[in-house]
Amino acid sequence: MVAGVNMESQLRAAKRNVGILTAAQAVLGAAASLSISLGGLAGYQLLGADKSIATLPVTGFNLGVAAGAVIVAMVARFLGKKHSFMVGAGFALAGGLVATLALFKMNFWLFAFGMVLIGLSGGFTQKIRFAAADVSPSFFKAEAISWILAGGIVSAIIGPQVAIWMKDLLEPVPFAGAFVMLVPLMLLAMVILSFVHIPKGTGSAAIDGVEARPLREIITTSRFATGMFCGICTYALMTFVMTGAPLAMVIGCGFTTGQATLGIQWHVIAMFGPSFLTGKLIRRFGAERVVGAGLLVLMACSLVAHAGLELWNFWAALVLLGIGWNFGFIGATAIVASSYRPQEADKVQGFHDIVLFSTVALSSFSSGKVFTAYGWSVMNLVIWPVTLLCLALIVLEIIRAKATLSAN
Repeated sequence: MVAGVNMESQLRAAKRNVGILTAAQAVLGAAASLSISLGGLAGYQLLGADKSIATLPVTGFNLGVAAGAVIVAMVARFLGKKHSFMVGAGFALAGGLVATLALFKMNFWLFAFGMVLIGLSGGFTQKIRFAAADVSPSFFKAEAISWILAGGIVSAIIGPQVAIWMKDLLEPVPFAGAFVMLVPLMLLAMVILSFVHIPKGTGSAAIDGVEARPLREIITTSRFATGMFCGICTYALMTFVMTGAPLAMVIGCGFTTGQATLGIQWHVIAMFGPSFLTGKLIRRFGAERVVGAGLLVLMACSLVAHAGLELWNFWAALVLLGIGWNFGFIGATAIVASSYRPQEADKVQGFHDIVLFSTVALSSFSSGKVFTAYGWSVMNLVIWPVTLLCLALIVLEIIRAKATLSAN
């Protein structure tokens, strides 16, 4: 009876904290969707004759995310996770101001630097999903991750709508009005975060007399390696196609900036919308099968993108891209989260996100290069070899898990 009461109390506290973190993530995540929607297009307008590095500001954003994944661990050690997330919001606020100034000065490299600062905030924001898992009981962890990513639905509405309605606020400088709106948004995120309670982590200390394993031992386990590889591939493919899509729509096919931005909005909604169900699907079918389903949806995305260059092809492909990312990345994150002990969390999560977002940065940079050199169709062919390799690893992990269960 006492154990049941304690479990119920833990669940209530976890749901409260995860709810607050979800609201904060929804506002913080708007910085990413806004930056992805406009970063490549703004970079394109700031460049001269050579447009091949138009997506470099988006690459700067993703490099910032990778660096933020390192910085957040150091800041959290001194200030705690709650205040570290507030620092992250401060980076996005500063980045919005720098990007706005760069657009007024028509300075491509200053704009890229502003995007790096916004990306640093993204590195802090990415830590929220792990913080939600860490404050939750074991049976609620997958659902907690889904809650956080479900907050991205609000981000998907806020970011692109700010991009559409505020991009001409500071005319005659296009896009500047959208980036300056990051200031009030990040101030709101700081207010929301002030209400959350995140217990101080234990880092690498022993829990219940069990010492943390060396990082090398953890990352070489098949379960961690499979989860991390599939998560990285899913995220990199999504970024590669998503970053190139606005250029393909506006520059390649003559659609309007508004139509391209709405495509990104529906894509981001599709990224986070299924999150209400993904955690439950993981509990019922297992994380590996959910990842496999996501990889199949990514293949469908490629087929739709190859079917034509009409507006519906782009929008439908972007929606499928988002759904595939949701299943693939949440499932892979759940696999990774089940591969380490609580006292190993900080170092494993830090390593995971550094590798993840460094790879994502490379994929966003190569997106502009591949689009300029080969076009939209070739970009979508990349999906096939990567997803097939991930599917093979997932099948092997399922077989390995069944063999282990039978042996026990």
